[in-house]
Formats: sequence, structure tokens, C-alpha cells
Amino acid sequence: MRKRMHEQLPLMQPFISHDHGRELAEMDAILDNLRDVLSAVQRDLAGRTSPRRGREGMTAEQVLRVLIIKQLNGYTYDELSFHLCDSTCYRAFCRMGILDKAPSRSTLQENIKRLQPKTMEKIQLALVKHAQEIGMEDGERLRIDCTTTECNIHEPTDSSLLWDVTRKLTTLMKRGRMHGITFHDRRRRAKRRWVAIQYAGTMERRAPIYRELIALAGTTCEEALQAAALLEKRAAKMASVQKLAVELREYAALGRRVIDQAQGRVLEQENIPAAEKVVSIFEPHTDIIVKGRRSTEYGHKICLATGRSGLITDCVVQAGNPADVTLAPEMIDRHRAHFGAVPREAAFDGGFASRQNLATLKERGVKEVMFSKLCGLEMSDLTSSLSVYRALRHFRAGVEASISFLKRVVGLERCTWRGQVSFGVYVLSSVVTANLLLLARHRLAT
Repeated sequence: MRKRMHEQLPLMQPFISHDHGRELAEMDAILDNLRDVLSAVQRDLAGRTSPRRGREGMTAEQVLRVLIIKQLNGYTYDELSFHLCDSTCYRAFCRMGILDKAPSRSTLQENIKRLQPKTMEKIQLALVKHAQEIGMEDGERLRIDCTTTECNIHEPTDSSLLWDVTRKLTTLMKRGRMHGITFHDRRRRAKRRWVAIQYAGTMERRAPIYRELIALAGTTCEEALQAAALLEKRAAKMASVQKLAVELREYAALGRRVIDQAQGRVLEQENIPAAEKVVSIFEPHTDIIVKGRRSTEYGHKICLATGRSGLITDCVVQAGNPADVTLAPEMIDRHRAHFGAVPREAAFDGGFASRQNLATLKERGVKEVMFSKLCGLEMSDLTSSLSVYRALRHFRAGVEASISFLKRVVGLERCTWRGQVSFGVYVLSSVVTANLLLLARHRLAT
């Protein structure tokens, strides 16, 4: 049985008289005003289990608050469990009484990973609405820019991906030995060839080694599929065995894609579109984000909108690597859906600039539009005066500070959680944490 929140608050020690303690006290007060969103958290936590059976677990309120503490400090689950045992302030913030036992690392992970992106988006919008109510944000002025959040993967190469396929499938097949699975362990030979490719120097030397490594990975994939079929027959009623068979098939399918990719790129010198490439078998949802000629990153493109207050008013995890110029109308439409009206002034990075975007934004009702690069546009078409354009240009520069704050303070630089759904939750939880901290500091300053 899981409760939405404590029917009666447990006996807790007060927050200490320290800057961080005062911030936590203000964050606590803000969350107390947003109890309506806890029903969404409760639905995620309940899942398929009956709310009337079993041991009482963490409440929805506690799960949301421990997630905020985790993102605020960049703790691992093990570190989070320790600080919930050790810190009286964190225990008070997370609604844990003096005599309550702090949750373990596995309990924290199990509960936090149940949350869904839509739930975190509701909490984010609730914070923005709260900022409107207290007069901190009015939605009249908007600045939009994009950044990248990396997935937790190594730098991909064809040889390293082939090695990943071989070692992962072998590890999975080892778990099936007790059910009669037999196979050949090719990890040592595959690793030697992976290392040899790195020191081969020329393509002439690499090609034959690549053929051997591709053959080893291909044979391992075939054995994995045979093992999956055998597991499904011999232990059809065992859920754990069925799960292992599904994993074998999934990784074998990814392995075949990696093999075809390596054959095409290395042996046949083909150009494969970025959208079709596999850069990780562990995070197959990862996109290739190319920033002009500067660098290549592996993760997902994030489009952020901030207001006059510095709060993140909107955050969208994009699929693929869409050009910035295609995103401006979408972000304005989302702003209107959240605030009830389009912003009077909107400032964009140079990548959003186009005549079509300018016409669309003016048609939507945006009075003043600023692109940091004119790209053939006339300044008089964008804003009513040069002074307005300069003010919006200076205003737009502030979004870089917001992005830096998100990456340095609340972990938006790199997502350490596995899976595409968890990626969305991680990004939005970072935004929620940043906004909650900014709201708390605003309350302290006024």
C-alpha cells in the first residue's frame, strides 16, 4: 500500500540557519503549494500494483523531494541514501521523521525510475504557473535557444561497437547456462582484434582485421538467437527466462545493425545517413548532434525557452537533429498554450533566422522579433527601433547563462540514466530542480 502523502507530518528537526538551509525551507514551502501535482506522481508509483496491498512504501511527496535533492547535488543513489541518513535538513525536506529509516539505494532507484516525462512536465508547468501568480514571470518576453544533453555512452567507433556486441551477448548467454545453453566464448579473440584495429595505422592493415571482428560478432549473434529460441521452449513459464530471451533477441537485432553498418562504412566505403547509424547498443535511442564544424555530440537536442525572470518556461527533447530554423513556430505555439497568449517580444539565436519564420511569428502576434544574426533580413522588419533590437539582443545573451546553470548545477550536461523514457525524466527533473531553486532564491530576495 502506498500513500500519496503523510496524513500527519512526522516529527522532524527544523531547517538550520544556513544559506542552503534557508533555500531548502523556501523550496519546501513552494512544494507545499503544489500538492495538486502529487496525484500524477502517485499514479506513476502505483503502476500495476494494488494500492491496498503490501508494505507502505515511500509517499509520492517523498519520491519527488528525494529526486530534487539528487539532481540539486548530483548525488549517486548510494550517496543520496547516505545523506538522507546523515543530514537533518535533507530528512526534513524529504518529509522523513527523526525515527524514520532512510530508504536504501535500491529503494530510491526503484521509486525514482517509475516517474514518467509527462509527470515531470506537469510539475514544471505548475512551477511556471506559480511564478506567474507571484508576479515573478509574465510571459511577455521570451528567449529561445537549443543545447545538447549527452547520453552516457563512450565515443563510438565501428570496432568498439562490434566488441560491445560480442561481449554483451556472451554475458547474456552465460546467464542461460543453467538452462542448458551452450556457446563459444569469443570475447578474448574479439578484444584482441578490437585493440589491433586501433594500432593498425592504415586502412589496408585494418580491413582484414575488421573482417575477422565482423565474423566473430556475426557468429555470436547467430548463437544468441539460437539460445533465445531454446530458452523460450525449455522455460516458457519462467518470467526471468523469458526476459533473458527477449534481451538476447533485442541485442542480437542491434548487433546485426552494427555489423551491416561496419561492413558498409569500413569495407564498402558507403556513406550512411546519421539518422540510420547505431552509436550505442546500450542506448540505441542516441542521436548524432553535429554543431556545424565545431564538434559532434551523442545525445539529444534540447530546445529551451526562458523568460524575463530566468526561469525555464518550456523544455522540449527533440527527436533527431532538426535544424533550429524549423523549431521557432513550435516553441511560440507551446508558449501560447501554456500562458494563454504569445509573447510580445521574442529573441532567438541566429540559427532560427529566416524570412518564413519572421512572417510566421508576426502573423502569430509577436510584436518584436530578434534574431542574433540577421541572415539577409532588415532590422526594421524585425523590431520597431534600433534600441529595441539592441535590448532584445542583450536579453537573448542571458539564455547562455541559464544553459550554463543547468549544466553546471543540476546535471543537464550528461544524462546518466538508461533508456529513452528515463532520459526525458532526467532532463525535465533537472529543469524542475533549477526552477525550484530560482523560485526559492527569489522569495529570499524579496
